[in-house]
Amino acid sequence: MEQQISGLSSMATRPVVTELSERIRLDHRIPVHFASAGGIEIARRVRGGAGADLLVLAHAALAQLEAEGFLLGGTVRPLWVSQVVAAVPKTASVPSLESEADLRAALLSAQRIAYSTGPSGTALVDLITRLNLTGVLHDRLVQAPPGVPAGSLLSSGRADLAFQQHSELMDLPDVVVIGPLPGDTAISSTFSGAVLATSAQPGLARDVLDFLGSDASTKIARARGMHSAAG
Repeated sequence: MEQQISGLSSMATRPVVTELSERIRLDHRIPVHFASAGGIEIARRVRGGAGADLLVLAHAALAQLEAEGFLLGGTVRPLWVSQVVAAVPKTASVPSLESEADLRAALLSAQRIAYSTGPSGTALVDLITRLNLTGVLHDRLVQAPPGVPAGSLLSSGRADLAFQQHSELMDLPDVVVIGPLPGDTAISSTFSGAVLATSAQPGLARDVLDFLGSDASTKIARARGMHSAAG
């Protein structure tokens, strides 16, 4: 019997890889298990020699690890695209996000704005700079700890507006997802997969990666707030 295929993934993709791993086990009789943490932490583990077969991370982080020699050449594959969405506590009034003016109004009316340590957080800070709101909002920004959903700061009362990948916000209790950011302010992240150079079963790991990027995975990815990178 084949050994289990082990994977490492960012928190944004955890709902997708968890469900797809179960589907692979049932349909293909391949045991697959992903451990998930913040993207920065996963990259640190890889650089520290963590034993695993597959890696699923934001594309830029994965490309950097490939350049450093941690990935099996030719295996990097874009998998899913995720939109960054805004959310508020369930008890709050839900602001409109139909236009850039609506987004500016929501940001300016918020007392505490939660964001993540991942690519969505970096993109949000860049967006706030582009909107010329850095000075006004600097003291209102609250960065969630690595691996902690920004939306959890809403339910705990530490923020009244949060921005993060849809997959990380959609199932949180006591949180209302408003929707993606409007027009030119929209933020999306591509998540890719690859086989680690240290994989003991690179052939089987490639097979699992092929399934993660297949048409059969698209429905599950969409249900978890993402869509296929293939379109």
